[in-house]
Amino acid sequence: MGDVFTLALPFFGLIFLGFLSGKIVDLPEEGLAWLNFFVVYIALPALFFRLISQTPLEELTNWSFVLSTTFTTYTAFAIAFAFGLWVTGGNMAQSTIQGLTGSYSNIGYMGPGLTLAALGPSATVPTALIFCFDSILLFTLIPVMMALSGTEKQTWQQTLVYILKKVFLHPFIIATMIGVVAAAIQFEPPGWIDKMLTFLSGAAAPCALFAMGVAVALRQVKRIPAEMGVLLPIKLIVHPLLVYALLTYVGGIPDIWIYTAILMACLPPAANVFVVAQQYDTYVERASSAVMIGTLASVFTVTGFLYFITQGLLPL
Repeated sequence: MGDVFTLALPFFGLIFLGFLSGKIVDLPEEGLAWLNFFVVYIALPALFFRLISQTPLEELTNWSFVLSTTFTTYTAFAIAFAFGLWVTGGNMAQSTIQGLTGSYSNIGYMGPGLTLAALGPSATVPTALIFCFDSILLFTLIPVMMALSGTEKQTWQQTLVYILKKVFLHPFIIATMIGVVAAAIQFEPPGWIDKMLTFLSGAAAPCALFAMGVAVALRQVKRIPAEMGVLLPIKLIVHPLLVYALLTYVGGIPDIWIYTAILMACLPPAANVFVVAQQYDTYVERASSAVMIGTLASVFTVTGFLYFITQGLLPL
């Protein structure tokens, strides 16, 4: 258990420092803009590129892993969405946000920091693959479902362009694609560039976790919605168990990749759930509550899954 706390406490400690700073220091939320830009557009893309470009190409084309993890994310979305339809009496827009709450892990800010700390550099490729294909899935589902609900007023051509931009212009996905190309041609950057990428990679996880803590501190929770008692267990417990069940059933997937997928799936709802809710002016206050409460609850669920993984209690 000491090893688990050694892994989990620094990880959640950085989030707590950010949370404490956000509560104590009276600074506007706009102050996070440059830190978020650094994390999303510079540090994490540098981390993905550096590690993926050093990976043998055959490891980057494990389609059984990609299809399995993406399918489980969709399944978690479908379960939470169906529950949302029942709770809201058929409100598709609100149910879409509830579906995201039950399936959209914080795989950008928290994912790389947790998987690399717990499992080492060998977790980089599955982390990047899950991020890319889960993002493609959810960036496609959101505008389509909102269009069907009548909330999105764009034409289907505008919706298609929006989806393509969200997918192919995301800095993580661009960095991953460039990293795959570099791995294919066995490109080695000059020493000074490699050193700079190393510096940026080292800064990625601490900055992302601190920024995550500040963002959670700035969320306002006026009450805890009753449906969180179902949506958050879907996200924090059902989703990773689905990943575990399907990947072990499929077989032929490295243990580290399965453990990586479980850790990525047990993460709390991403801050983007709140951003999407704001974008469509739907379920905004409750989405904010989901992000904050889910992040706090994940201290226990993520630590629990770390314990099961490190103690070999999840037979593969």
